[in-house]
Amino acid sequence: MDVACATYEVDFIEERSIRYGREPVWLLGCCYNPLEEFDKLIADINSKFWFTYRKNYPPIGGIGPTSDKGWGCMLRCGQMILGQALVMRHLGRDWRWFKNKEQLANYWKILKLFLDSKDSLYSIHQIAQMGVSEGKKISQWFGPNTAAQVLKKLIMFDEWSQMGVYVAMDNIVVIDDIKKICHNHITRTSQGNAANSDAQGSSNEQSNAWKPLLLFIPLRLGLTDLNPIYKDKLNKCFRIKNTLGIIGGKPNSAHYFIGIQGDYLLYLDPHTVQETVKVKPNCPFSDKTYHQKGTNRLHFSYMDPSVALGFYSATEEEFNELCRDFTDVCILNSAQPPLFEVVEQRPPHWPELVLPNSPYDDTSDVGIREERHFDSDNDFEIIDM
Repeated sequence: MDVACATYEVDFIEERSIRYGREPVWLLGCCYNPLEEFDKLIADINSKFWFTYRKNYPPIGGIGPTSDKGWGCMLRCGQMILGQALVMRHLGRDWRWFKNKEQLANYWKILKLFLDSKDSLYSIHQIAQMGVSEGKKISQWFGPNTAAQVLKKLIMFDEWSQMGVYVAMDNIVVIDDIKKICHNHITRTSQGNAANSDAQGSSNEQSNAWKPLLLFIPLRLGLTDLNPIYKDKLNKCFRIKNTLGIIGGKPNSAHYFIGIQGDYLLYLDPHTVQETVKVKPNCPFSDKTYHQKGTNRLHFSYMDPSVALGFYSATEEEFNELCRDFTDVCILNSAQPPLFEVVEQRPPHWPELVLPNSPYDDTSDVGIREERHFDSDNDFEIIDM
């Protein structure tokens, strides 16, 4: 190697070390050495959907806003964490996106679900309008818990993905409830009504099949600031195999946290206003604005204490493994309080679980939400300045 090439190589490594440091990076369950695996790290980051503010889309509800600048950051973070779940569901964790390369059909099918149109299931239009059922007016900020509850309802319309969604209440994950949800299949009749698959006389094999699980765990880890005793536990959550990351942010800004490096969180930031991508039926469109090369970094001390953790389990075996991971790395430490609890059965004072027969019949946690003394969205406002 000549002198010029040698100098370039040193400078290139130094630039990487300054940008990402020399500590290992944990990105949604995968570990990278930023000096030796920089390209792999960037390819993984670049493959995550980056949903941001958009402008000049059709009015929400026909008369509503045509941009979500200033209010839609948590809605966009909800899109990003759900987008990663759908990638896990239909493409796999090892799938990679590369600019100017042909993508798989399922990739385009996922992306179209998030386009800024009333016809897209997970669009800003649908999320904002479904938020009304959670007491949020259109163009009003969401907290992490509200985002999780709204996505839970919208996913019930997704016949392609067929995922079970569980939003933990009161910091408690109930294993029995999750297994009932993921073994409960809802099918649609020719009239478009929903019915339980068992009631339709489906086979035992079909009715007992496991629907892939999307698990949200909303938490409040401090009053106004993140309690530092939770830092190590949050760090370990990024090492779990099927983690989807965290939706949360810093005061006045929502972020999608996808990784950790030492004392710094790596995140995708929705606070960039982009022009809405206009899509004509059966015509290709550019997807470059839906991916970002690189991430932003935030020190743990600046993280808002209101968050929602996300996890995915494709099979029941993966869910059982996830529960073991929770026990091993997230919960048990007698010297510090747990992030959350995992129990086999729902607490005696909770009402009986009622499985919904339609997206509009979600009564599985109504009694708990009415009685609960704490909501992770309380006093957490994301108002962009």
